[in-house]
Amino acid sequence: MGTTTFSGPIKAGTIANTTGTTVGTNKANVGFVLMAQSGNVVFAANGTETVVATLPANSQIYQIAVDVTTAFDAGTTNTLDLGDGTTADKYADALALGSQARVLATSDVSQIGNLIDIGTSDVDITATYNQTGTAATAGAATVTVLYLQNRNLS
Repeated sequence: MGTTTFSGPIKAGTIANTTGTTVGTNKANVGFVLMAQSGNVVFAANGTETVVATLPANSQIYQIAVDVTTAFDAGTTNTLDLGDGTTADKYADALALGSQARVLATSDVSQIGNLIDIGTSDVDITATYNQTGTAATAGAATVTVLYLQNRNLS
């Protein structure tokens, strides 16, 4: 199957501007298309950073999912931080990788603003693998970042 690339952002809907009060006739219903980028993470040395996506400037991160397909098996802890290459846990901190599962990134209050608008430059989304105890010999996951391109909510 072929693919098509747009420079975006892409919006969809049938009514661009509200000119009245009737739903389906003259009330705006256009919204941004949800985009996705994915990258793989495998077991490595403690602190290993992997770029899993590169988002366009002013994007809003909607959600980040980590699909652990092979459990990471370091002796004590196996976690993943999601950041921007400068701040390792800018978007999520210490996501569990010790069993096969889909792990949805959760963010605390200090991280919410970082998700709403990534800033005025493109950003690499990085995954930093953290382990303690005996070094891992197995582990694989796919990180998927869902975002709204150029939402510009800052």
